[in-house]
Amino acid sequence: MEIDINDIDFVSLRRDLLDYYGTAVSSSPFAMTDVVNVETASDMELLNIVNNTSLDITDYISGESLKKVRGLW
Repeated sequence: MEIDINDIDFVSLRRDLLDYYGTAVSSSPFAMTDVVNVETASDMELLNIVNNTSLDITDYISGESLKKVRGLW
């Protein structure tokens, strides 16, 4: 299945990844490295980062790509 990169909401994805890793900073200063990585990551790098979390990438897909993901097309 091919997903159009333009159908991914990278602003929301970055925000949620920052929240995901940012909550860990209070218990582990080493988590700050993950926060910085998310802040400086390209859109493509964000896709790799999200694979290491419990976040679901399909929550950030819209348009025709969402129809493909859901099997509606």
